[in-house]
Amino acid sequence: MEYLVTICMSCGGILFILPTIKHIQITTPWLARRVNLSHIMSSPGQPVLASYRQFRFILGSSMISSFTLHPQAMSSFAAWRMLNAAVDFTTSSMKSMAHRRLLTCSASSSRLVLHPPDLVQWVHREGGFVHPKLRIANQGSDGLGVSSLSEIPAGADLITLPSHIPLRFQRSDEPDERDSALAQLSGKIPGVNTLWGACDRGTLDNAIGAEERATVNSFWWPYISNLPETYSVPIFFSGEDMKNLQYIPLVYQVNKRCCFLLEFEKEVKTILETVETKHHPFGGQDVNASSLGWAMSAVSSRAFCLHGEVLSNGQKRDIHMLLPFIDMCNHSFQPNAKIVQEQEKGSSKMSVKVVAETQIAQNSPILLNYGCLSNDLFLLDYGFVIPSNPFDHVELKYDGILLDAAGIAAGLSSPSFSSPTQWQQEILCQLNLLGDGAITKVNLGGSGVIDGRLLAALRVLLASNKEIVQNLDLDTLMTLSEKAPLGISIEISALRIIIALCVVALEHFPTKIMQDESILKGNISTSMQLAVQFRMQKKLVIIDVMRKLSHRIKILSKEKSAA
Repeated sequence: MEYLVTICMSCGGILFILPTIKHIQITTPWLARRVNLSHIMSSPGQPVLASYRQFRFILGSSMISSFTLHPQAMSSFAAWRMLNAAVDFTTSSMKSMAHRRLLTCSASSSRLVLHPPDLVQWVHREGGFVHPKLRIANQGSDGLGVSSLSEIPAGADLITLPSHIPLRFQRSDEPDERDSALAQLSGKIPGVNTLWGACDRGTLDNAIGAEERATVNSFWWPYISNLPETYSVPIFFSGEDMKNLQYIPLVYQVNKRCCFLLEFEKEVKTILETVETKHHPFGGQDVNASSLGWAMSAVSSRAFCLHGEVLSNGQKRDIHMLLPFIDMCNHSFQPNAKIVQEQEKGSSKMSVKVVAETQIAQNSPILLNYGCLSNDLFLLDYGFVIPSNPFDHVELKYDGILLDAAGIAAGLSSPSFSSPTQWQQEILCQLNLLGDGAITKVNLGGSGVIDGRLLAALRVLLASNKEIVQNLDLDTLMTLSEKAPLGISIEISALRIIIALCVVALEHFPTKIMQDESILKGNISTSMQLAVQFRMQKKLVIIDVMRKLSHRIKILSKEKSAA
């Protein structure tokens, strides 16, 4: 079995959850050796979290690594371990390993336990409300979700959860709780945006909170036992499926999350090794990177950022929370329902409701809008890809040398983007593309077609009249509109350079769209299907940008000829 492994330079290594591995063959132009991994092996058939030293991380470069499976792992490898408190209720086999969640925000039909408690009855018992015309149903390619048994009018309350049902992690100011093992673990979680996507501190706090509450006698057990057994997010992809993504920005983010899980596992073991059983937050169960990965995936794919309790000054504090039953509603950019919060009478606490925004037809899914997200975030956090996602984009790095090459390809005789003048440098600094703390990531696609900072930079670098440029504000320079702010010639040149960058980005993908379409018609795993769909959508984004810019150039050329 062979995997292509891309080593992440920034996080110091790559991490994949793989079958038990005996040896790894690493091959680079300057290194070839066989490394014995026996010392990091788990018991036969158990997943291994393998971390490898950094090598190189250059656009388009990678290493081939061939793995030799341990003989006892050839016949079966375990499903990723669920919450350890539920270990008595789950089994692992090759079949369950392959049974990944379908393309949805919810789950595969395989739940954490074989016969979980009735979730609707639990919500009713705890004082909540579920519309009698709602049910949990298999929605085909969208997996499990909430559907209507018959027509429901617009404005109807669909689901109501009182404030004690949502699962959240709340820090306490009480000395005993502040010094508890769980509080110490929470303190080790990185701040917002350290892990890209929905996995900020609130999300990961909820993940360890979910681990803590995953016992049969827990108040939240009826909810947790209904969670899916497996998740199709990329941290659980094989090395081959990571290779199939063909998109380094996402691979980097997956590596970053996996590296965090490995390091956090060490923190957990260090903090818990001296904790008495009666004070152990997870009931004495071992918590490893695999179970933490499951919990993180459960939370990232289901948590909503809502208002917490109303503070004494009247402000509402935002908090991440898991919303039982509500989180089984699937996503759409054209939702038929929305989440609202209401303050409970005589209390500062907030209840959570789902209300029908439109009339809902019989047998229709209840759909919520998860947000205007790119496919990177949808795949990374939810485990699905949206075709023709209007908010999807492709990341590029702003680089003067790359722009020089694109300028030559676009027909410029002697581009000098890599050596801007002093006044041009000042504007590039204002655009935060140059100088200390510069953010050089720019996007193609999305709602704005092209990144406004990239467009402004090209316009400025192509201009020679300092006074005209400095008389324009940054918003004008960053906006793609019918008017060319620095003249038609500069505008056409700027758009041609961006098209050349699009060509470079397309050439980076090893496969063509027709090849991807052919692969998707075959009998492939869910994770490979997701990877191929993801990269194909990225290519379609680039082609759409090229089409729109070419159309704009055609219009400008006609205006120039007419003038």
